[in-house]
Amino acid sequence: MLTRIGRAGDQIANPTADFQGKVRTENKGKPIVASIAVICAFAATGMLATNIFLPSLTAMAADLHVSSAAITSTISVFLAIFAFGQLIVGPLSDRFGRQIPVLVGLCLFVFGTIWCAFAGDLASLLVGRAIQAAGACAATVLARAIARDLFDGQALAKVMASITIATAAAPGLSPLVGSALDHFLGWRSEFVFVAIFASCALLAYAMFIGETNGSANGSVNPLAVGESYLGLLRDAQFVVPARTSSLLMAGLFAIFSAAPRVFLEHFGFSPVALGLVFAAVVVLVFGASMLAPILSARLGFYRATLVGLGFTVMGAIALLLAVLVTRNAVLPFVFGAAIFLSGLGIASPLASAAALSPFGDKAGVAAALFGFSQMAGAACGALLAAVVSSDPALGLAIVMALASPLALILHGREGRLSAASA
Repeated sequence: MLTRIGRAGDQIANPTADFQGKVRTENKGKPIVASIAVICAFAATGMLATNIFLPSLTAMAADLHVSSAAITSTISVFLAIFAFGQLIVGPLSDRFGRQIPVLVGLCLFVFGTIWCAFAGDLASLLVGRAIQAAGACAATVLARAIARDLFDGQALAKVMASITIATAAAPGLSPLVGSALDHFLGWRSEFVFVAIFASCALLAYAMFIGETNGSANGSVNPLAVGESYLGLLRDAQFVVPARTSSLLMAGLFAIFSAAPRVFLEHFGFSPVALGLVFAAVVVLVFGASMLAPILSARLGFYRATLVGLGFTVMGAIALLLAVLVTRNAVLPFVFGAAIFLSGLGIASPLASAAALSPFGDKAGVAAALFGFSQMAGAACGALLAAVVSSDPALGLAIVMALASPLALILHGREGRLSAASA
């Protein structure tokens, strides 16, 4: 935990003994803001790689002479490899340190992204997306592991709030960027942009962070790795916040997957207006995430998370009522979604910090399993929103109305015990 930040708030200065033990000597005095920015860039990489080309799916399908349904397989392939790859990268980073997996992963990601940019058919594009996902999972899972290496307590909560903002900004703002690039330069330029973004993140990592796990001594023996994962799954200090975050991601990705159809088909928004709505989501989550460390400092992680979850429940219920009672009214729909997102902005970073804080000796494994649980929740939320109702608005409302109260009930019942044992 930081006791003082250097002038302009941009230098690590006089850390406490607790924090000092988590920052390698060569990193002291380097710009802390730049380090956090690199962590956030890593966290956003996976979602940026997928969401930036969503506005171009039709153009990509036409250019590659396939159907729009077929081109969406590039998303499924990416997410599957991205989710399971985290479970491999985490233990490797505990054994060999963070630097080697980051360097290899991002180089692989850039290579796969460039492959996608020059793909001439769907099969080639799928190969590129698979390579891209294999690299992206390293950056995403190690963003949280590196944060855990460097920060603890309230400082970790603040960094996790920044990561939450980054993971919301990537799917929220990248479609706007993708639309502009597609309009002026074509869909292939979107992959070039992502490759440049990842290359800059890699360079910044080498300049401002470097190795953060100098005492790496984990095992890559499959049995030992399995035991580590099973140990986490039996530990309430990990399971409770990880489950909470998974349920929150189910609600969030129900919105991301179904809201475009709601706004375009039900409310008659233009694609540009839809992009502005998603940009507003980023601003909303940003503001709420800034409250998370303040609330946790005053109330503690457990009670502050309850506050956030309370808002998600109110928002989910309000949105469900808006869909059932005022079907074609945009303001009640937006109001309910805004309350839910505000609560998510508070609860999500606190759940991340609570899940990783007790496991500094195996931060890579913990971050990997936490990331996998988030992706599993996101995938389930998006899938359920599509299958529970042919009406996308009702589908996402049902998912949110189920996931949010369940998260609040489970956290309220079991979170107190895990907080007491922390």
